[in-house]
Amino acid sequence: MTQVTPAQQLFDLSGEVALVTGASSGLGRRFAEVLAAHGAKVVACARRTDRLAELAATHKGISPLALDVTDTASLKGKLEEAERAFGPLTLLVNNAGIASGKRILDTAQEEWEAVQKTNVDSVWHLSRAFAERLAARQSPGAIINIASLVAERVGMSSAAYAVSKAAVLHMTKAQAIEWARHGIRVNAICPGYIASEMTDAYLASPAGQEMVKRVPQRRAGDASDLDGTLLLLASPRASGFMTGSAIAVDGGHALA
Repeated sequence: MTQVTPAQQLFDLSGEVALVTGASSGLGRRFAEVLAAHGAKVVACARRTDRLAELAATHKGISPLALDVTDTASLKGKLEEAERAFGPLTLLVNNAGIASGKRILDTAQEEWEAVQKTNVDSVWHLSRAFAERLAARQSPGAIINIASLVAERVGMSSAAYAVSKAAVLHMTKAQAIEWARHGIRVNAICPGYIASEMTDAYLASPAGQEMVKRVPQRRAGDASDLDGTLLLLASPRASGFMTGSAIAVDGGHALA
């Protein structure tokens, strides 16, 4: 029988080099901090470079990189730039995204296109460029896509966002089955409502408070509630036999 690996070794990410998108605030910033705290070198990416610089100043294992995930033509060059910071990338966290809080008939074409371009197209193109690099050098790695509770459970005011996250969930499975032969694991996290810049206004509203009452745990999540799931999927020791999985972290909301 295989020897038992202590937890501190199971989630030790020393030697891993991660790129995290949308890292200037919210979940992305937390992901970068958690990965770095467990030994990974992290390239933190976003458009708000002032916030990235502040984040990088808190940890020597974090390097900032200006990145607009919707600028498809720049992505391959940005991956090369990222690897100049800490060496070959082994982990990609596709976290960047924007929300839409409107019903279908109220959503302008420009808003629909912006949500799909940021939430879906960027995951497709950046993941592909990342996988190409790993396959070319025959190196294993992992991709963690951030989907959502609403990928499978829609509401009355987030149609464009829900559709985009459903696409991310299905894309995760397609990537997983195609890239398993290259040693690339692809999994998704499906958060429920987590307190962040994106959700704080809604959670403080009467509608948000009513929604929280419907969550079995009777609370919104905190970014720290995702730490364990992130580390599980990032660690080749802890999740080496997982690919194509989607893990819900929602306080039981999907059951309600």
